[in-house]
Amino acid sequence: MTEPASGKGPTEWSAHPVGIGPWEVEHPGVPSPLDGPDADRYDPELLADGDRRNVVDAYRYWRRSAIVADIDTRRHTLHIAIENFGNDANIGTVVRTANAFAVDTVHIVGRKRWNRRGAMVTDRYQHLEHHPDTTSVMDYAADHGLTVVAVDNTPGSVPLETAELPERCLLLFGQEGPGVTPEAQAGAAMTVSIAQFGSTRSINAGVAAGIAMHAWIRRHADLDAAW
Repeated sequence: MTEPASGKGPTEWSAHPVGIGPWEVEHPGVPSPLDGPDADRYDPELLADGDRRNVVDAYRYWRRSAIVADIDTRRHTLHIAIENFGNDANIGTVVRTANAFAVDTVHIVGRKRWNRRGAMVTDRYQHLEHHPDTTSVMDYAADHGLTVVAVDNTPGSVPLETAELPERCLLLFGQEGPGVTPEAQAGAAMTVSIAQFGSTRSINAGVAAGIAMHAWIRRHADLDAAW
């Protein structure tokens, strides 16, 4: 997994109402987890200073590496790819949503740089891959047994609401405005569209990605395993 630059992320720039304080304050009289059988999971600094990170309560005080390792035991077979040939305004949102759904990997296609602010530090826990062009991400999908499904409102697309998304799937999204490139549509097994009823030509790419991911989750995820 690509490690982000060191330093605080957007959710850590100022005091935040979520999270918990030091272990001895939150759990007076209870022995420190550092003395227990799972001591390797815990970060001494977080136990001493409190944990204000953007993580679920089950991961409070855990080391980042321990959180990633735990998610790795139950990641889904869903992969996400988003094209990044012009602007990257939605990639952070896509990464954050992918993390929420325990997506296996997010694939950035095109430019390697993207604005991580929208990810709200979730990129630290999400596997990321970079591909210089559409051909390389298609090759990755073929090598890993993933069916590529493009998401775009184009002629000939199948309604997402009635489509059967495969379990081993790579959902591919384009950029705001141009949408999925012709090369990506040509290489995809099918293209699905999201039903719209208003005046706008298209849904925001980050929102569309969330809708499509959740459609896959409803079909293939074990909902009893959700937080």
